[in-house]
Amino acid sequence: MVTSILLINGPNLNLLGTREPHIYGSTTLEDIEKRVQNQASDLGATLTSFQSNWEGAIVDKIQEVRGKVGGIIINAGALTHTSVAIRDALSAVAIPFIEVHISNVHKREPFRHHSYLSDKAEAVIVGLGDYGYTAAVDYLLKHYKS
Repeated sequence: MVTSILLINGPNLNLLGTREPHIYGSTTLEDIEKRVQNQASDLGATLTSFQSNWEGAIVDKIQEVRGKVGGIIINAGALTHTSVAIRDALSAVAIPFIEVHISNVHKREPFRHHSYLSDKAEAVIVGLGDYGYTAAVDYLLKHYKS
């Protein structure tokens, strides 16, 4: 079973709570991180959080945890729709991951409809608000055998 998770949040997600609350809600990234860390702990696992506005930093972090975590939850933000580098890093480390989006990207601008990550992900969660993170933790810890 997965016993450790890395949560990655990409560009502008550090502004959750104040950034377009009509789309992303009023919950802060810090609130989400605390909630899912407690959730993982309650289920006997650890969860480490990482946020960056820089694509290269996200790639570096993915490579750094190779062999150290059993699962990744990633909301790559806008990089979801542009980053072959993040896709390649996730493929290279062969760690199961779940892609999360707070909003339903399929109800938004057409450029947000394509993800470079989805076809490599174990699952994709969109449009559930910040609950998507909770669902991702629950899935990884209860259903995925590493």
